[in-house]
Amino acid sequence: MEKISRSNRSTFGLRTVARYVRDLGRRPTKASQSFGRLYTYSSFFHEIIGDVWFRSKEAIPCIFNGYLQVAKIIMFVLVAISIVATLVGAQFLHILTGLGAMTAVLMLIFQDTILSLVASVQISNDGRVRIGDWIEMPSQNADGDVIDIALHTITVQNWDKTITTVPTKKLISDSFKNWRGMSESGGRRIKRAIYLDQHSVRFLEAGEVSRLHRFALIDGYLGEKQRELGEWNARPEVRGAEAVNQRRVTNLGTFRAYVEQYLRHHPKIHQDMTLLVRQLQPTSEGLPLEIYCFTNDVRWAFYEGIQSDIFDHLLAILPEFGLKVFQGSSDAPLDVNLRRVDAPSHPAGPGEG
Repeated sequence: MEKISRSNRSTFGLRTVARYVRDLGRRPTKASQSFGRLYTYSSFFHEIIGDVWFRSKEAIPCIFNGYLQVAKIIMFVLVAISIVATLVGAQFLHILTGLGAMTAVLMLIFQDTILSLVASVQISNDGRVRIGDWIEMPSQNADGDVIDIALHTITVQNWDKTITTVPTKKLISDSFKNWRGMSESGGRRIKRAIYLDQHSVRFLEAGEVSRLHRFALIDGYLGEKQRELGEWNARPEVRGAEAVNQRRVTNLGTFRAYVEQYLRHHPKIHQDMTLLVRQLQPTSEGLPLEIYCFTNDVRWAFYEGIQSDIFDHLLAILPEFGLKVFQGSSDAPLDVNLRRVDAPSHPAGPGEG
């Protein structure tokens, strides 16, 4: 049997619908049977073809599913009207015409359905949500993967394995965050700070600078910095002045340069995206040294592992630069110096003894 072309299939479908419409005014009983069969076929098409459609990763299922559900609702209403026409012995078109006066009532009844349909069309046009997307919507307590997109609701499986249903129209009226862009970009952001004790920030002595040349990552930085400071301090107005009037290398600046070079040579950091090591405004909790970069692996577990390894290394190497991490309390032993204070001895005055 030869395959029917796409145009022939469309012509066949239009002729079928035309035959159903032609039966409306002439034979109510036959019209009821025709609509009943058409509703059954549409349900079968929704269940079978729809399932095949959703299995395709390239498809946009939200508008497809929404249109099918609206079509089923329309067919259900038409079948119900046709049955009523058959029972009362009236023509289908007469009853359908009389329902025009009830348009306002029907609009009120199907208000949510109409809004959901409009939202589905907008969502499908801009592709803001797809099955498999990780969305975050605090107003609806949704934070997880989208597992189903229907006409009225979008189902989200949260990370704690609970299920949240979000009204489709909420994705148009309310704000939410879609993490699909992060997954498609190939980079996941690290934005975390180390809080340093400001009392540990100081200038480095010449011997300490020489010792830090052992670090291959900052050997070039220290050499360039020493040349820059040497030229500055050789200026006539600075030459021979006190050390307080000269520029010197600090342990914090050297550590900041080390962190930047460490990240630029790290195999798990995305080198084509933003990479910053910066100081933030000091707070009562210390001086924040923020790391802003992107990993080249967006998978959650691997991302957390990369981030933890980086900060493990930085916290462990921090004492090499004479810096300390600030923390509110500690169980470390306290050094208490006790000194005995004796009463001052003086000769007894007259009348004392």
